[in-house]
Parts: sequence; C-alpha cells; structure tokens
Amino acid sequence: MFGIGAWLHERIPIRGEQLREMTNEPVPNHLRRWWFCLGGTPAYLFVVQIATGILLALYYESSPDRAYESVRHITHEVAFGWYIRSVHKWAATLMIAAVILHQMRVFFTGAYRKPRELNWMVGMCLLVCTLMTGFTGYSLVYEQLSYWGATVGANINETVPLIGPLMKRLLLAGEAYNQQTLPRFFILHAAVLPVAIVGLLGIHITLLRLQGVTEFQFEDEKPDEPRHFNFFPDHLYTELIVGLVLMILLSVLATVFPAELGPKADPLTTPEVIKPEWFFYVTFRWLKLFPGTAAVLSMGFILFTMFLWPLLDGLIRRFWPKSEFSVWAGIVAVLAIVGLTVWEGAVAH
Repeated sequence: MFGIGAWLHERIPIRGEQLREMTNEPVPNHLRRWWFCLGGTPAYLFVVQIATGILLALYYESSPDRAYESVRHITHEVAFGWYIRSVHKWAATLMIAAVILHQMRVFFTGAYRKPRELNWMVGMCLLVCTLMTGFTGYSLVYEQLSYWGATVGANINETVPLIGPLMKRLLLAGEAYNQQTLPRFFILHAAVLPVAIVGLLGIHITLLRLQGVTEFQFEDEKPDEPRHFNFFPDHLYTELIVGLVLMILLSVLATVFPAELGPKADPLTTPEVIKPEWFFYVTFRWLKLFPGTAAVLSMGFILFTMFLWPLLDGLIRRFWPKSEFSVWAGIVAVLAIVGLTVWEGAVAH
C-alpha cells in the first residue's frame, strides 16, 4: 500500500492535508439547519436520475412501434426493472419539488439580491430545464395520456406569437406527432437537457464559490456562538445524511407506489380527459381560466418577471428601502400556485 501511495503521489503531487485545506472552507452556521440543504438535494437526485436513466436506456427503444413494449418489458420482465423505473420516476418528482422549494427559500430569504442576481437567473434556467426534463420523460412511455399530453403541449407552444409554430416544429420534429417525435423527445431528455443542467450547475456552483453563501443570523443563536463551522466533516456529514434519507425515501416510494403502465397510445382516439403530471397542474388550470393566446402570453410574462425579479426588487428597494413588497408578492404567488395546483388536482378529470 505504501508503494502504491508513493507511486500516486509522484504523479499527483497533492497530499491529504493540502486537499483538506483546499476543500475545508468555513461554512455559515445557518447551514446546520436542514432546510438550507435544499440546494444539494436536487443535485443528489439528479445523480440518481443519471444512474437510473442509464440503466433504463439499456432496454428502452425510442420508436413509436417499440417504445411502449420496451417500457412494459422493463416493468414486468427485466430483473428489478420495476424498481429502477419507479426510483427514476420518484426521483424526478422529488427533484422538481426540491428545485421549486429551493427557489422559494432563496426568494423569501432575499438571497437573490446584490451581488447574486445572476445566480438567481441561473437557478430559474435550472428550474425550466428540470420541468422540461420531466415533460419529455413523461412523454417517453408512449401511454395514451403521455402521447396526448405531448400533443396538447405542442399545440400550446403554437399559440405563442411569432415563434410559436417554429417551437412546435422543433418539439415534434414536424407539423404533428410523427415517427421522429419520440426519438426527438429521447434526445432532449437523455442528452440535451442533462448536458444543459450540468453546465448550469457548473456556473451556479462557480458563482456560489466566488460570491460565498449568503449568511443569516437567527434569534435563537447565542452571541458567543461561532458564526462558521468546517465543511469537512460537519457539513459533509449533513449532506450524506440527507442523501441517505432520500435514498430510503425513494426506495419506500418505489416499493409502495411503483410506477404504473397505462394504456398504449392511440393516435386515432382522443381521451375524454387529458391530465398532465402534477408539476404542470398550474399551467393546465391557468389555460382553462383564460383564452389560449392570453393565457400563454400571461404565463410568459410571469416567467419573465420571475427571471428578472432581482433587478425589479433592487429598483423597488432603491425608492422604498424598507419595502416588504417582495415578501407579499411571494406570498401571493405561493398561494396562487398551491391553490391552482390543488384546484386542478381535485376536480374530476
């Protein structure tokens, strides 16, 4: 072992003490609270998604003729295929929830303010990419609901002024759902979007390291209590515990509520009810409340406002330094999102 260590050190001249010194930076004390670890949660779940996605891709066939049968084969015939598919599905659900909760935490703690405006925008891009990954993954099963959900989603894109028709053709690989649509979804889901997420995560972490973590102090903290603690091993242990709890939770969900397989897609039969995944309930309900173009434009405006919110908040605080407008706007937005989601989930489909 000593000989192997000497051989490695000669070629990689970094000692353990140097590595610990490079990585063991002080971590703000508020990160001892588990809800401030929400940033690492979606990253862990993304790793789970990559690992299970590679295993599923070994058997999946991205053609309309074979997609459904390959998913059925994975679910019912491949050893532990049902478990891998279920973990992949639940990890996607929890990842989307974790990204949303992380953005909400950043918003309500004001961690998006100067000089961290760009990192908020990167986070919004990560949220959009995560939602798109969920949408394309849902469509790959080629069930009746996923097929018509993709068709409805493409038709919604078409209502966007000027670029709508182009967006629809790019998504469907043509004017309508065809033989090339499912391979297009597979490439987006398994290659384009994951690469985009990895790139955005790299930018996000780089900016975080350059700017540092936003520091908070709570009333229950003692004045003489240290404001920082070591990343290694204290914070690393926290992240490992969160990862272990998530793995147990994923296994329980995958076992108790395994991924199901609905009827195969039938392009000639439109289902009476088209129901999207839960993270698009808000969009679906919004589209039912307003006419098509008005709904799409208003949703685009809301998304654009969220993207530029750090700049708008800075402008508001310049004229009203003690204004709590952002907090009240966030509360209204959360209540609207929860209300529309529950509304859409509760109505008869």
